[in-house]
Amino acid sequence: MSRSLNPPLTDWRGKRVWLIGASSGIGLAAAAALSARGAHVFLSARRQAALEEFVRDHPGSRALALDVTDAPAVAAATQQLLADGPLDLVCYCAGHYRPMRATELDLEELLRHQQVNLTGALNLLAAVVPALLAAAGKGQTPHLSLVASVAGWRGLPQGLAYGPTKAALIHLAENLFLDLRPRGVAISLVNPGFVDTPLTARNTFTMPALLTPQQAADAILRGWERGDFEIHFPKRFTRVLRLMRCLPYAWYFALVHRLTGL
Repeated sequence: MSRSLNPPLTDWRGKRVWLIGASSGIGLAAAAALSARGAHVFLSARRQAALEEFVRDHPGSRALALDVTDAPAVAAATQQLLADGPLDLVCYCAGHYRPMRATELDLEELLRHQQVNLTGALNLLAAVVPALLAAAGKGQTPHLSLVASVAGWRGLPQGLAYGPTKAALIHLAENLFLDLRPRGVAISLVNPGFVDTPLTARNTFTMPALLTPQQAADAILRGWERGDFEIHFPKRFTRVLRLMRCLPYAWYFALVHRLTGL
């Protein structure tokens, strides 16, 4: 049996790809890599200037400034893109992150994480899933991808605000696969380790196996091209975390305290 859970995406030429949260970091690097492979790239984020700079450097791409927490705006942007044709791949890579521990709990920040990392994804699903199902009904194989994080695998120090939202995205992607893959919509889940972005720059600790955004984008595209459901990287780091997921709580908590000193 093939290990691929999705149809491999091996030829990007002419594919219509929408990246939400692509003004910096992984999203921006993925947009550049897809554009270089011949895809028609549409980028959304709040920062219009960053999007327009990308469009200037990548002819044929298109910018749609968007706040993912604004459901009507997400719906309008979706309809605007669909008016020109179906979408081959939609990737939600918008994210918000600030380190937080329960001893310094900040409700406003907790809710901001929920709004950007999770509610924004739900706003996108409500707008785009009917169109993806309609395209699948016409014999196409549209692809929906959610960028979560290995931080969603188990609880980690300083992850009080971020980790639960990524755990929710992981669960969401699994449910989407069960519901939509049999209907012809490909679903993938991206769980990066540490990537050098403006968000992770807020960390005050050494980040093991730190990747550049370009390395992360390459890993994501390889996963899409293989037809993977879960795309996690770098393997030298994520395989260790996978093993830690299997530990009983007493062992896991003790090991995390020992490794982090927190």
